[in-house]
Amino acid sequence: MDREGLACCSPWGSQSRTRLSAGTERPHIYPRVFLLKTGKLRPRERSWGGSRSTERLGRGALAETENMLEQLLIHQPKDPIPFMIDHLQRDNDYVPKIIILGPPASGKTTIAMWLAKHLSTNLLSVESLIAKEYSPLAADARMHHQKFKGWILDGIPETREQALMIQTLGISPRHVIALSAPDTVLIERNLGKRIDPQTGEIYHTTFDWPPESEIQNRLMMPAGISEGETARKLLEYHRNIVRILPSYPKILKVINADQPCVDVFYQALTYVQTSHRSNAPFTPRVLLCGPVGSGKSLQAALLAQKYGLINVCCGQLLKEAVADKSKYGEMIQPFFEKEIAVPDNIIMKVLKQRLDQQDCVERGWVLHGFPRDLDQAHVMDSLGYKPNRVFFLNVPLDSVIERLTLRRTDPVTGERYHLMYKPPPTMEVQARLLQNPKESEEQIKLKMDLFYRNSAELEQFYGEAITLNGDQDPYTVFEYIESGIINPLPKKVP
Repeated sequence: MDREGLACCSPWGSQSRTRLSAGTERPHIYPRVFLLKTGKLRPRERSWGGSRSTERLGRGALAETENMLEQLLIHQPKDPIPFMIDHLQRDNDYVPKIIILGPPASGKTTIAMWLAKHLSTNLLSVESLIAKEYSPLAADARMHHQKFKGWILDGIPETREQALMIQTLGISPRHVIALSAPDTVLIERNLGKRIDPQTGEIYHTTFDWPPESEIQNRLMMPAGISEGETARKLLEYHRNIVRILPSYPKILKVINADQPCVDVFYQALTYVQTSHRSNAPFTPRVLLCGPVGSGKSLQAALLAQKYGLINVCCGQLLKEAVADKSKYGEMIQPFFEKEIAVPDNIIMKVLKQRLDQQDCVERGWVLHGFPRDLDQAHVMDSLGYKPNRVFFLNVPLDSVIERLTLRRTDPVTGERYHLMYKPPPTMEVQARLLQNPKESEEQIKLKMDLFYRNSAELEQFYGEAITLNGDQDPYTVFEYIESGIINPLPKKVP
């Protein structure tokens, strides 16, 4: 049963649509109210935004619910309640479940072995399963799954029929990797293949010859690697792979195997450490950190324009509070007049008032200018304002000085210019331009030094933060930020 088939067989309906063979007992109907009571499923509100209760559902809970639904349909337990309780108690959300496919000599076994070692998981191949006469594939995979170690299938499935059987037996991969290379390269590569009978490691006479003479002496030429036999196997592989890959449309990545094995491995490792996008409700709460002149304001404006997020600039909030002569503005005014820092408790009150407004709750926000140090981050976190995406924009001092010290303002029109990127149209205009005293080189160096003095602690506090090179075209930076928001954060495997 493929994933599309699973989606239409909902056991929460009044009837189960699962097709039953003669003599098979009809499975239980699994009540939705059970999931509501356990807190693992809540009524869905908006797909973008919604209330805070919807926010707490999160992507992980919905993915867990979908996974449990699949397992119920596959195993059809006689008593579903203990089965669901056992499933919910397992901490196996992120164990590897990987299938690696590829033609002969593509290096799939080597990649599979390296991944298994790196991820501390179990490697299953046709050879290892055939060696166990009474150990079918489903039993092995379920056993390893229950030990929370996960599994990697090397070269399995080999046919479309095997792919469907694997799905029917309840083996559902999270990532499928298909290696690809020209047949001429594969034939040449296969002719030089050698195998270590003691360790199972694969070597090559040209590309990967072991330096140890002891290993060299015991290497053997595997059977079936002649040019004719390899060509026949390649023909059979191509005939089958076009029918297998459509079984995994949303979790498949094709990697070019005609490159150094280490490069293939790191591409595969990067892919299996990523999470697939979820249909769960998600409201972006974005924090942009960076030194003065790193482009935070521009990136926030671009995000607000494209995705409708609320652009929350901490400095601007304080200025607006003073201009509006609000109660907080009266508290801030003396600090502005004396040109000293506004206390954190006052800043947090102004910020809290803005982030609690309905538009921020429903549409999400992009915050910049706060927090600037670890203490401010702790205060913000303790009040429940936790960003789900954090970006650090790194820009070298020379670039920041170039960006800021050349800024000028026309006191007559209010127009802003940059002597290099947006020069004034006439010499008359240029003669009357003024520079902001805060954008002198000395002031910029002081602000840069203060930021980088605190940035290491901030990056450590926001452990899943994404660091970007802000010293490039602003729209290129925006594309990186956009990708980091719409895609799940990669899982860090120790």
